[in-house]
Amino acid sequence: MSVFLVISGLALLVVGGDFLVRASVGLSFKLKISKLVIGMTVVSFATSAPELLVSLQAAFDGISDIALGNVIGSNIANIGLVLGITAIITPLAVDKDFYKFNWPMMMLASFVLYYFLKNDKVLTAIEGVILFVGLIIFLFILIRGSRKSTKANLEEVDDALAQVSNFKIVIWLLIGVAGLYYGSEWLVEGAKQLAKAVGISDYAISVTVIAIGTSVPELAASVIAALKKEKAISLGNLIGSNIFNIASVLGLTAIVKPIVVNPETPEILSTNIFWMIAFAAILVPLMLIPKQFVVGRYKGMLLFGAYIVFIYLALK
Repeated sequence: MSVFLVISGLALLVVGGDFLVRASVGLSFKLKISKLVIGMTVVSFATSAPELLVSLQAAFDGISDIALGNVIGSNIANIGLVLGITAIITPLAVDKDFYKFNWPMMMLASFVLYYFLKNDKVLTAIEGVILFVGLIIFLFILIRGSRKSTKANLEEVDDALAQVSNFKIVIWLLIGVAGLYYGSEWLVEGAKQLAKAVGISDYAISVTVIAIGTSVPELAASVIAALKKEKAISLGNLIGSNIFNIASVLGLTAIVKPIVVNPETPEILSTNIFWMIAFAAILVPLMLIPKQFVVGRYKGMLLFGAYIVFIYLALK
């Protein structure tokens, strides 16, 4: 049964990711918003839904290990696993605005999360509000700035999508979100059953198996976008998802119920959160070494290799 859930979940995630990308491109025409922003809003909200649901459920169940491990592990997976594999498939060109605004926001959110947790070992409701308000401000600035460069970001988009009806876009979005939601549910449940069968702890499950499971929507959407040469969506989706995971998933979860760091799992603050910050920080050096502003196959292999090391150490 667990194997069936994993396979079915993966299939749904791939289908959902494809519909979500198509709907996103259609929306960018309708709203005159750049593909990058669509990737960081519509796609990021949809693909962050599994993390939100898992973290909320874990918080209500009093298992804060899973709530935190899920987000920290997912952010690491987004860069090491998803960006790594996507870059191996096809080199990704990076817009120079990436490190002027999007990357600093991801780093800021990561450091703020670390400070909040390190300060008193609790992510309180007020701190959750601060994170979420920061996300809203970030999106407002991003969308306002994107309207000035719409033409530059839409040059390679299939013009046929400009003629897609609003009704069809809504249907695509619904199919995409439903596919990602149920696919993630089945994949995570199946993966948890498999992991427990071989005796892995809850925290190890959250930072590895569940994190990988809830990152599969990002992998599906990014790989499909990359294969279709919609590289702005692919990169925007990844960076946006990491920002959403911290500011939206943990922010909203903390507002509903404060997240407490379990003293029995000190590696959350002593090791794993530094892995998350390191994976985010290494992106700028990777952009600046030859070829500049391109994440090629060798860089993708480097990220993926580092992720394998992280998984090995986490399970060990």
